[in-house]
Amino acid sequence: MTPKATEARKVIPIAVAQGEGPAAPPPGADAEMISLYEAHKKIYPRSVSGLFSRWRWAMVFLTQLVFYGMPWLEWGQRQAVLFDLTARRFYIFNLVLYPQDFIYLTGILVISAFSLFLFTAVAGRLWCGYACPQTVYTEIFLWLEKLTEGDRAARLRRDSGPWNIDKLWRKAAKHFLWLAVALWTGFTFVGYFTPIHDLGREFVQMRLSSWENFWVFFYGFATYGNAGFMREQVCKHMCPYARFQSAMFDKDTLIVTYDKERGEPRGARSKKASASALNLGACVDCNLCVQVCPTGIDIRKGLQYECIGCGACADVCDTIMDKMGYAPGLVKYSTENAVNQHWTKAQTLRHVLRPRVLIYIAILGTVVTAMAVSLATRLPFKVDVVRDRGALARIVEGGRIENVYRLQLMNASESQQNFHISVEGLPGLAVASEQDVAIESTQARWVAVRVQAPFEAAPAGSHTIHFEITSKDTAGKLLEKSVFIVPR
Repeated sequence: MTPKATEARKVIPIAVAQGEGPAAPPPGADAEMISLYEAHKKIYPRSVSGLFSRWRWAMVFLTQLVFYGMPWLEWGQRQAVLFDLTARRFYIFNLVLYPQDFIYLTGILVISAFSLFLFTAVAGRLWCGYACPQTVYTEIFLWLEKLTEGDRAARLRRDSGPWNIDKLWRKAAKHFLWLAVALWTGFTFVGYFTPIHDLGREFVQMRLSSWENFWVFFYGFATYGNAGFMREQVCKHMCPYARFQSAMFDKDTLIVTYDKERGEPRGARSKKASASALNLGACVDCNLCVQVCPTGIDIRKGLQYECIGCGACADVCDTIMDKMGYAPGLVKYSTENAVNQHWTKAQTLRHVLRPRVLIYIAILGTVVTAMAVSLATRLPFKVDVVRDRGALARIVEGGRIENVYRLQLMNASESQQNFHISVEGLPGLAVASEQDVAIESTQARWVAVRVQAPFEAAPAGSHTIHFEITSKDTAGKLLEKSVFIVPR
């Protein structure tokens, strides 16, 4: 082929999308296939220090101190927080909850939901950036990675180089530490459902049950995979919160923002150079804001759903601004309206407390107050009444009518309680069986109760009665409704 013919060749890019065949190139032209789907590139977040970084690590320590430490706390003669699914009892310090207390779980879920709405409306993805388990464990795993493999530049250089002894032992040490943390996390998780001291003995003796083994390793390897490998992919593609957060944002929500008016046009320059003389903004285009971002986005392109609001870009940008002698805050927590209208901090905070936020606060305060009052006034025992279907109403000695019931008495306190059973609702109605019952701490007991009434006390049919169960120890009283059958 002659040089002229070579120059005359045309390369026509053919874009191929999923599910479509390649388009035919024009006659005489060579086709070059270009994929529209970019392969995922591994993100190497750069270490950063600053105000938001300190807050993030403070939350790491706080959340993990609670998570890892809570199962080891003792309360009396038991674990302080234990969800005993086998016995169907939940122990939370001095509270003993039964399946009948499911309403409190509903209350906790409502409080959590409105807290999320409130925090998001006020300051964006605070939960994601500081307290989400994915963020917390990713921070821990990144710290272990830096400890074994070095900083970002060293990791990039080592990963792009060939395998050698140094690379092998560092990678092995990193994964060993990751697995150790992940399995300890799975062990602690199971320790909330099985007494952790017993679980530890069973683990050492290799006598864990199949379900305990399953959950320890399942939760452990989920932590290992999510925090060690998937990282930002969980936040970007798996977490539903990233998708519906925009419904809770508005122009007065505090988010990590880039002051485009101040920063553009951006460009590199020496520290001694005058930005105005060069017709440049404050941004020196160092790209460090991208390097420190755990999800790999460029905050200068505006708010993106991948942003978890961690503030790492604000920390590193303030460091550069300080070195250049510029005012901090080129990247900062602010609102869209505040940046566009140049509000002061006081003006910004006043607009944050808008009607939407006040409504969330009012609802959240109401639900929290109702939960607190309900727990404070909650009686330390419960009663379920079941009419014995195996024994029909019958006429017994003395011409009295007798119905048999089964009462489940649940002692929700951690001391023995003595109960007195009485009944009311019909003339002459009385309990013909034992009326005083003792129930051990945190135990439940079924009690057969025979109730009798005079034959002439009521016409044939079903009549409403009430069992009155009184605790002799706490003076608490419960009324439970049932029916008394008078045969024809």
